[in-house]
Amino acid sequence: MAMTKEQKTAAVQELVGKLEEAPTVYLTNYSGLTVAQANNLRGQFRAAGVEFKVVKNTLLKLAMDKVGGYDELLDYLNGPTAIAFTQEPAAPARVIKKFVKESKTENPSLKGAIVEGAIFHQDALNILADLKSTDELLGDIVSLLMGPMSNIVSAIQAPGSNLAGAVKVLAEREA
Repeated sequence: MAMTKEQKTAAVQELVGKLEEAPTVYLTNYSGLTVAQANNLRGQFRAAGVEFKVVKNTLLKLAMDKVGGYDELLDYLNGPTAIAFTQEPAAPARVIKKFVKESKTENPSLKGAIVEGAIFHQDALNILADLKSTDELLGDIVSLLMGPMSNIVSAIQAPGSNLAGAVKVLAEREA
């Protein structure tokens, strides 16, 4: 059933909102998936905190034109397209890699992605999957900051324990 003009306008506005909200957007080719595979894939995306939906290329192009900054991705808007919106740059790539490996299919495949303004093309799936999540990066930063503090605390405590040990040895000699 064809969409009415009002439905198309509402769909474009919804896509504009999602594009403005999400710093990471993946365009994928989902053709060839069975209904069961598509449902399984959606569930995996949902579990990873990724919103995944099939969209009409013309409506997505209109939304991308309104938001701006998606010019390099417009060339990928052909054939069956599904879009993934997320806050975590690596989450969709990890889901896609896992799904393709488990289901032994070629799709979904990456058409292109934009991560915090950086454009990634269809051959960048492995690079995107290897990106660290925000939590992992924060953990690395905390570890880097804690390392020097631990060294300082050890250095401050070491002379005190050395001095206490020396006093104990001297006390034992005199006794």
